[in-house]
Amino acid sequence: MSARLTKAVWDEGHFDGSESTISTDMPSSSSSSSSEATSSEGPGTASFTAPITQQQTLITDYQKIDLSIPPSVYSLGTTSAYNTSQPVDLVWNLMRHEAQIEAAREPLLVSFLYSTIINHPTLESALSFHLANRLSSPAMLSTQIMSLIREALDADPDFRRNLRADMLAVRDRDPACNCLPDVFLYFKGFHALQTYRVAHYLWRSGRRVLAHYLQSQMSQHFQIDIHPNATLGSGIMLDHGTGIVIGETAHLGHNCSVLHHVTLGGSGRAGFDRHPKVGNGVLLGAGASVLGNIMVGDGCQVGAGTLVIEDLPPRSVAVGVPAKIIGRYPHR
Repeated sequence: MSARLTKAVWDEGHFDGSESTISTDMPSSSSSSSSEATSSEGPGTASFTAPITQQQTLITDYQKIDLSIPPSVYSLGTTSAYNTSQPVDLVWNLMRHEAQIEAAREPLLVSFLYSTIINHPTLESALSFHLANRLSSPAMLSTQIMSLIREALDADPDFRRNLRADMLAVRDRDPACNCLPDVFLYFKGFHALQTYRVAHYLWRSGRRVLAHYLQSQMSQHFQIDIHPNATLGSGIMLDHGTGIVIGETAHLGHNCSVLHHVTLGGSGRAGFDRHPKVGNGVLLGAGASVLGNIMVGDGCQVGAGTLVIEDLPPRSVAVGVPAKIIGRYPHR
């Protein structure tokens, strides 16, 4: 069953360009019938080959990585009980299935896995419960924080979509990740990122004092500091996480990977747009510092310990102090 669910997450048979909210320029031929999607021989095979080639061509560019993930993966369910009329939430179903397998393997964790994942009706409900327990303090009870997280998830469809994209990003890019429950339960970079998304919702809603409180709790519990007004895209992996600092006016694009002790720092000029703008599909190595209102182009790779103080063109590979471009990836 696990293999079937894993395949379902990436099965192009689930993709329907007419229903996608990710892109409007998808070719109509990218959809296929379930019989074609599951057929391994016979007439259906030939008709399925072309869409696969076309889809693979589309996703060779980092900007269109998300096009390989069907909208059904990003189910827009809320924290209420399952509604059978809602689309199947493939990410949630797969995570619950894997959690049940882990519970069977390790009896000492059965109660923990049931209370954090298996007993919950939706991914949103499970996240609200688990993250609230991680962030609680004498100043604010876990039940109060849980209500805030649920409010943000219910009010913001992008948050719900980004939650699933962030989980898949870690599972796909981190070789140390064995299953979705690992990401959800133990990866503090993922926890800090979802805390930021709640704080960002509160900031945009005008509740800035509360947003700053969550930022402080994030820093205290996860050793990661992301300002609530920063702009972060979807499909982000904060690997290891310790020491990451992202400033108030920083922008981090979609499908980026950020390792520990990375700083997206400002120029020190209060009241100005003073932090870096990092494009899509960028890798920032451990200890890299990107300072000032500069641009890091799409698809760049910044080596560990690099100091970036000037713009980097797209698809550059930069290392050193200060950064020196040592190569460029060809445009596809």
